[in-house]
Amino acid sequence: METLGEKIMEKDLVSIVMPCYNGKRFIGESIESVINQTYPKWELLIVDDGSTDDSINVIKHYQTDKRIKLIRQSNSGSAAARNNGIRRSKGQYLALLDSDDIWKPNFLEEQIRFMKEKSAICVYSSYAMINKNSKEILKPVKVKDKITSKDMESLNYIGCLTGLYDQSKHGKIFFKEELNSILDDYAFWLDIVALENIAYGNSKVLAKYRIHEGSTTNNKKKLIKKHYVFYRTYLGQGRLHSLINVVKWGIAGLAKFN
Repeated sequence: METLGEKIMEKDLVSIVMPCYNGKRFIGESIESVINQTYPKWELLIVDDGSTDDSINVIKHYQTDKRIKLIRQSNSGSAAARNNGIRRSKGQYLALLDSDDIWKPNFLEEQIRFMKEKSAICVYSSYAMINKNSKEILKPVKVKDKITSKDMESLNYIGCLTGLYDQSKHGKIFFKEELNSILDDYAFWLDIVALENIAYGNSKVLAKYRIHEGSTTNNKKKLIKKHYVFYRTYLGQGRLHSLINVVKWGIAGLAKFN
């Protein structure tokens, strides 16, 4: 019997997985950024992770578009929510968009064109940063033109909202739920880049990442130890190597948010 993970992938279809937990305030804007895509062949799998606000009613408002599917689960974390969506995805391509981030209208069209141009299974792009009022702040994050697995062992160069993965060659890749939604996006893209040891960066700014008050400072402090543990355990790096990479990550963060 066919399982969710074994469904035949539909050529040229993009499966977009959007986890949501109490995302009422911004999710409408995120959904609209998908609906407004110039590339029309997509499905949006919104996985509600046990929201207690009015997120469900906001999502249902947009379900007049039959490409939008709502999946509900008890609160299990973003990694489990994303995996739930990935299992149900039917598309050749996989993209991830959080319920507070935004794509520019040409995101999918540009990324698919770029992927075909590079004959790649994974591409990503530059992105802008916005505040709670959707106003652009700071400088856009400009990406490297290409990265390898070796690069990814130091830093996660792929902004999750900009990554596009072609599932047709190597199959579906899932998030590591045992990481408890801490750096699981880093592990996810690292695993994908490792499939062919390369991914390509589109220099065009095609998406907008939302910065929430306090996140640029408080979360950085909390994540220092998490990054060190990630380098030591998930990547199996030595103490000195791990410390050097934590410093690299900190410098990159300062450059991004200042």
